Amino acid sequence: MKPKIGITDSNRLAVANELSKILADETILYLKTKNAHWNIEGEDFFEKYKFFKSQIEQLDEVIDSVAERIRSIGHYPQATLQSYLSLTHLTEKVTVQNDSQVLIEQLLETHESIIVILRDKIKLFANDYLDLGSSDFITGLMESHELMAWFLRSHILKNKK
Repeated sequence: MKPKIGITDSNRLAVANELSKILADETILYLKTKNAHWNIEGEDFFEKYKFFKSQIEQLDEVIDSVAERIRSIGHYPQATLQSYLSLTHLTEKVTVQNDSQVLIEQLLETHESIIVILRDKIKLFANDYLDLGSSDFITGLMESHELMAWFLRSHILKNKK
């Protein structure tokens, strides 16, 4: 049954398409964070292993909430790696170093990219698609990424002292 929530069908579809790109970005970031968690090496291994695990858990909740938002506006989220790779704004960097500094800097860069993308979508959702709910939703996502980026940034500063 089609939702009757005060947003036109075309606007709901446009928002769902944009949210699908966000879902792809979130999933790629999740996998990058999993990579850091699985492959971290060095004398700070255990501390960073636990730190990355906490970020993975936060990202898992984010991914679920984006998919649920897509469903709540009457569409189905993409759920294949192929679709994520075709929709994402992100690129992968293969690194041969598995120390915390390199991994944290790469994750921070990805979070900051997502923050910029989300910030751009806030007004688009509210003004162009008249979907204040989705605009508010991605504002919350942006704030979550800002917090996670702060934690990553704090680890870099701590290590550079």
